[in-house]
Formats: sequence, structure tokens, C-alpha cells
Amino acid sequence: MKTVDRTEQSAERLPAQRSGNPRDLAAAVAGLLLVAAAVLIGRAFDDSARVLVVHWPPLLASWYPHVGPGTWAAPVVAAAVIAYGPVLADRLRWRQLLLSCYTASLAWVFSLALIDGWGRGIAERLTTKHEYLRVIGRFDDIGAALRGFNDHILVGPPGNWPAHVAGHPPGSTLTFVLLDRIGLGGGAWAGVWCIVTGASAAVAVLIAVRTLADEYTARRAAPFVVLAPVAIWAGTSADGYFTAVAAWSVTLLSLAATRTVRSPAVTALAAGLLFGLTCYLSYGLTLIALPLLAVLVLARTARPLPLFALGALVVPVVFTLAGFNWWEAYRLLVERYHQGAGGIRPYSYWVWANLACTAIAVGPATLAGLRRAAAGAPGTVRTLRTGTTSPLQHLVLLVSAALLALLAADLSGMSKAETERIWQPFMLWLLPAAALLPTRGRRGWLAAQAVVALAVGHLLWTGW
Repeated sequence: MKTVDRTEQSAERLPAQRSGNPRDLAAAVAGLLLVAAAVLIGRAFDDSARVLVVHWPPLLASWYPHVGPGTWAAPVVAAAVIAYGPVLADRLRWRQLLLSCYTASLAWVFSLALIDGWGRGIAERLTTKHEYLRVIGRFDDIGAALRGFNDHILVGPPGNWPAHVAGHPPGSTLTFVLLDRIGLGGGAWAGVWCIVTGASAAVAVLIAVRTLADEYTARRAAPFVVLAPVAIWAGTSADGYFTAVAAWSVTLLSLAATRTVRSPAVTALAAGLLFGLTCYLSYGLTLIALPLLAVLVLARTARPLPLFALGALVVPVVFTLAGFNWWEAYRLLVERYHQGAGGIRPYSYWVWANLACTAIAVGPATLAGLRRAAAGAPGTVRTLRTGTTSPLQHLVLLVSAALLALLAADLSGMSKAETERIWQPFMLWLLPAAALLPTRGRRGWLAAQAVVALAVGHLLWTGW
């Protein structure tokens, strides 16, 4: 009860937490209008020039109404979370809540993937011509593959890498190579790996919110972190795995910075190690540095930085000694990006249509929560200087840092389309914004989240 009282008091200092359902609905409607504009204008673009290189703009998807085993499972999972999620989030012991959230997240991602069936939805997703599993045999000699990795990034030279291999540092490909080495080879194991690891991101974000804000806020966010439409793209996507690695880096740093673990030094080192790995899974995830910086600002300390930096150097040093040059690879990737679809996709469309993809992936409840976060941001900045920020204002700052990272990725021009999948590591930290929504109506917002996910899962065939 003490936690509840503290949070209710802090809500008085955050105007966005007060009643304002019409404005919440307006934020959701604005997101819907943005998506509608992206669809209609995208169709006009494609009808005239075919330059968007997606079949159902703004999403990389095709219109394909269908059903599968997940058609029966996903609504059951959604209904359970809507009916019992808010109550259990309030009543379960903390560790039980984390286990329940992981289980529910796992069930939600699996059931959405199974709408497409076991083969097309899970076992075959990472075996297509663009994916990592197509090059496993070329890594028999890992050292030689790393030394020659950059020679195969550009289109043109013989044996250029598939799109996803060329578009990421080799840490991502090596994950699946190592799975194959320990006897977990093939698309089914790779798909299960991505789902099982990716679902843990929900646990990571709740721990971080509890650490940096408070437990009451984390409990309010829990059902929304689980029942998000972005789970469609977390299923059998390596980006779901990347999301979990990046999320645990942020969470471990929050635990180290607030010294809420037995060994803050070891935790800071582990946080840095995961951040270093994150940078060798995806070039764009260097932007996770912004949420990491927000953690230090909220904790008002730089104490973990030396050990964090030491841990962050481990993976880069290992890859560099093995012969892989990250900076040269990124330069070549930029050239490869413009050799392909990135070179013809119009920035003028995608710079805002990417945000429509985000609106679909995070769902209307998150948009309403972001509206409240935006309303509370000015007060948060003012009180941050005095050290009197409330738990909910801490949440606003954490969400704002993730949003800033997402916007930086958008403005870079290196994320034109496919952002519903690529931006998962940033979207994850937007989902807790729904904790700012009033208690009354939480189930309605959860239902809206589920409807978006089920509609996309059944009406569209999502790419990659």
C-alpha cells in the first residue's frame, strides 16, 4: 500500500496522469489517421513509380487474409491477459509477476507466429534467401569468415552476403552458427531461439521500470508490455533476439547504477558486455546509448561507467583481433544499402511513414500513454534539475530517451521501411508509457492492443 500511496502522490505532480480520456482517444485516432495517410499515399506512390519496395505500405507485408493454429490460440491468450492481467499485476508477488509476464509474452508471441502455421510462421522464417541460415556452411572456419567478412558486403563481388548478413555485424550470424555447432541447427531451432530469448525483453523492461521509477508503476505497465502488437515481428525475427540483448544491457545498468544488487560492479561489467554485443548484432543499436544515458541521469551517478566501459570493450576487441573491422563494414553497408531498395525508397515518404509503422507496432494504448508523457515532459525537465522528480516522471524520462533514439534512427535515412521490425529495441521502452493511463479503462486499452495485433496477423503476410 505504501508504494501505491507514493505513486498516487507523484501523479499529482504529473498533469498527464489526470483524467483526460478524450485527449487519450484523440492521440489514438491521430495514430490511426497517420496510418491511413501512409497507406493511401503509399499506394499512390506505388501506383505511379513502384519506389517504396513494399507490397502493403507502410508495412513490409502483403494483403493475405488467412488463418492457422494461432487463430485459436492468440485470442485465448489475449482474452486471458485482458481479463486477468491488470488484477494479477496488482496482486502477484514480484517474482511471480515476472515469471507470469515472461510466460504470457512467450505465449503471445508464439500464438501470433502460429497464425501463419508452424512452417511458414516459425520453422522456415529464418531460412529464406535473405536470412542468416543460408550462410552457415560458409562459417566452417570462423576466423577466415570474419577476416573476409567485409569483402562480401557489397553487391557485385562473387559470393556477396544475403541482405540480412550484409546488413548486420557478424555477431548476429555467429549466433546461429554457434547454435548449429551445439546441435541446434536449422530453422525451427533458430526460430524458437529468437522467440524464447526475445520474450525475456518484457521481464527486462519491467525490472528497469521498477528500479528507476517504482514497483507500482512497473505493475501498471506489465499487461501492456506483454500484449503489444509488436509481438508479431518479435516472433521468429532475429530483431526480437537483438531487442532482448539490448534491453538486458539497460536493465543491468539500472541495477548497477542504483546499487540494488549484491554486486553492482559485476552487474555494471555485464551491462557493458551486453552493450558491446548489441553493437555487434546491429549497427543501428548503438543508439541504445541514449536509454543507457537516461539510466545514469535518473540514478544521478556515473559510478558504473568505468566498469561498464570495460565490459563494452570485450566484444569489439575480440572481433577486431579476429580480423573484423566494424567501421569499414559500416561504411560498406551504407554503400550496399544504397545499392538496393534503400537507394530508391523516397526519404520524403519514409521519414514520416516509418512513424506510422511504429504506431501500428506499439498500438493505440502506447500512443495514448505517449500523449500523457509528452504533456508531463516539460515539468519533468524542470524538476530534474532540483532532484525532486517523482517515479512517474522517471518513467517519462526513460520513455523520452527511447523515443529520441527512435527519432534519430528515423532522421538518419538508414531506416527507410521495415521499421516495424528493425525498431523493436526502441519500441520496447515506449510500451511502459501505458502505465500513465488511468485505472478505469485499462481493459479497453488492452483490448485495442489485441485487436490491432490480431488484425495484422490475420489480414497481412508480414515480411522477413
